[in-house]
Amino acid sequence: MLTTPLLPHYPLARLVAFAGWQLPVFYQGVLKEHQAVRGAVGMFDISHMGKFTLTAPLDRLERLVPSQLSKLGPGQAQYTVLLNETGGILDDVIFYRQAEHTWRVIVNASTRARDLAWLQTQLGAIHDESSEQVLLALQGPQAIPLLQTMCDADLSRWGRFGHGEAGVLGGRVWLARTGYTGEDGFEMMAPVDHGLKLWQALLARGVTPCGLGARDSLRLEAALHLYGQDMDQATDPLTAGLGWVVHWTKGDFIGRTALEALKAQGGGRRLVGLQMVGRGIARPGYKISQGGQEVGIITSGGPAPSLNCNIALGYVPIALSSVGTALEVRIRDQAVPALVVKRPFYRRVTN
Repeated sequence: MLTTPLLPHYPLARLVAFAGWQLPVFYQGVLKEHQAVRGAVGMFDISHMGKFTLTAPLDRLERLVPSQLSKLGPGQAQYTVLLNETGGILDDVIFYRQAEHTWRVIVNASTRARDLAWLQTQLGAIHDESSEQVLLALQGPQAIPLLQTMCDADLSRWGRFGHGEAGVLGGRVWLARTGYTGEDGFEMMAPVDHGLKLWQALLARGVTPCGLGARDSLRLEAALHLYGQDMDQATDPLTAGLGWVVHWTKGDFIGRTALEALKAQGGGRRLVGLQMVGRGIARPGYKISQGGQEVGIITSGGPAPSLNCNIALGYVPIALSSVGTALEVRIRDQAVPALVVKRPFYRRVTN
């Protein structure tokens, strides 16, 4: 991991084991790193993410996901989900179209081996480049202006979810205008040696290194899902608030029959955003109640530094999912008031 050699320079840093990696929870503190991304620029070493390349006919790829990949041209990408036959979410992923039949797929670290085996079963040979490539995320309002000074391509030509190769500090780097913070920026992939060079160069330019703690608080403010908490194989995209990735006008896909049945039934639960009204932080696993009756469960929660309040995501019955609904979260045997609010909690202001 690129970040590990840096830890002696950050005596307050803390590591945690995750999916076979040693990852930093923070370097200098979650709040400082969170504020750096919101106010200027921060960077994350996300090399632990699974990285696959594959070549396959489009009709075989279209069966894998509920989103219409055929609408993408080279240099475009789609956030979507892999489903099982019952409509359960195996993982949330991004498909990047590189050429007519060539794709890059970024998957979660905790599901990398399972995703690889599943994709190989469906498609055959796939190149797993997870250990060959460094993946960095440069995020924040100053991210693109800073990266532009290091890059030989005009970054403005890539819109949101655009991607392609460019020269950065004398080496070829794959750039994707995607991220997991609610801010603008690029994810950058390069061979290990050049990836280390990029990391060190960004540090030298004053970019704040950020760990998992800030990554989680940033993505929560942006109401971005975390696989294994906000969704899993027992959760379908309609219930999880990801119905927008299901393109019903496309042809057949794995899990379609199950999703059609769920849609016809109207479903039973929905993932909602909650803002705490009373004092207390909602944590994953805490119960949601109304009038003393348990009605749901928190999946993600914590402080929102950019909003100066505490927020959460959780599942409740559809009848209680409307914005403005008053609920409670059970925190240490206390019913703490909360309100269903519109998501995302935080939205980047653009000029």
